[in-house]
Amino acid sequence: MRTYRELFRVPEFTPLFLMSAGQVGAQTVGGLALGTLIYSATGSPLLSALAMFGPSLAQVIGAATLLSAADRLPPRATLAGTSLLFALGTAVLAVPGLPVGASFGVLFLLGTVASPVGGVRYGLLNEILERDGYLLGRSVLNLCAGAAQIGGFAVGGLLVTTLSPRGTLLAGAALHLATAVVAYLGLSGRPPRTTGRPSPAETWRTNTLLWSSRPRRSVYLALWVPNGLIVGCESLFVAYAPRYAGLLFACGACGMLAGDVAVGRFVPRRWRGRLGVPLLLLLALPYPLLALRPALPLVAAVVALASVGFAASLVLQERLMSLTPDELSGHALGLHTSGMLAMQGVGAALAGGVAQLTSVPTAPAVMAVLSVTVTLTLAPGLRKRKGPAPSSGAPRAPRPTRAPRTPLP
Repeated sequence: MRTYRELFRVPEFTPLFLMSAGQVGAQTVGGLALGTLIYSATGSPLLSALAMFGPSLAQVIGAATLLSAADRLPPRATLAGTSLLFALGTAVLAVPGLPVGASFGVLFLLGTVASPVGGVRYGLLNEILERDGYLLGRSVLNLCAGAAQIGGFAVGGLLVTTLSPRGTLLAGAALHLATAVVAYLGLSGRPPRTTGRPSPAETWRTNTLLWSSRPRRSVYLALWVPNGLIVGCESLFVAYAPRYAGLLFACGACGMLAGDVAVGRFVPRRWRGRLGVPLLLLLALPYPLLALRPALPLVAAVVALASVGFAASLVLQERLMSLTPDELSGHALGLHTSGMLAMQGVGAALAGGVAQLTSVPTAPAVMAVLSVTVTLTLAPGLRKRKGPAPSSGAPRAPRPTRAPRTPLP
């Protein structure tokens, strides 16, 4: 599968694409509205930022307790049901007079529940596409998420101005409700990928199993750590160039989208396995130039060029799927997503600390050197073996037969 036309011919890919776009858009619109509402009520930039990005940190809790659900629940019912829950939670956040503490309680609940949703979604993507189509499909969903975030911030800002923060939250709730309808009507009733009841104990057992393989462990660390350290560089854009931070974020988004298109659509499969380490190095190597305080056009070029390296995640996810049994694909991808979000938070905190101890221009260079060091340390473990590698201490399970498509209600 090499073209977007072939990809969208797969019956269930289009509803999965629309559902992903709707969910990202709803979260972006709702997050902007809630951040504005919390800032108006408290005057606290910290609480406002946590209102927008705090739910991502709560996914760490879900990764330790709920990830086993990613492969043990039916995908259509799970995706539709969680979208309904997000719609209800977002509507509750719009209730007038809701205490700030209660708002954060709702956010914590939604963030925790969201942790297995990524695993369910991307596990389903791995199931509905042929093995050689996963990377192209994942790159399209990445492009979709980037475009939905950009559009969500633009539309959300307009709605906050013309309606109100609470009215914008209700619009976000309506968008979550629409994604639930798309999921229920557009996806087939597939059975869970594996049997058993989800539980914290099963989550820990599977996390341990996935982590026990040295090749998989190297891939996970490569997906989490270099990425998180460079997101730490991005977290300093506001302090580095207060008047042009928005421009730098836009340049980063353009570079990331360009990398996803190039790697997902145009790079032949036989080359992709060799690109993981070079792309991770590209992600970091331009950033030391920021210590020299170059002119703004060069800073923008540095950010755009470095962000092309985020396409390493596509190559590494493809590698992760080749090392993981199909019945654990959702859990494995959910662990990747939760670990990545957690390390991005750690990277932002570390970059802020380095900037406090040294200077804002110096901190990106320090973070870039750390990222390059981690990448070079992990590089030997990211090389493909000549023979087939076991994925979990046992031979790879055969790909399950696809369930027949059930009639739409």
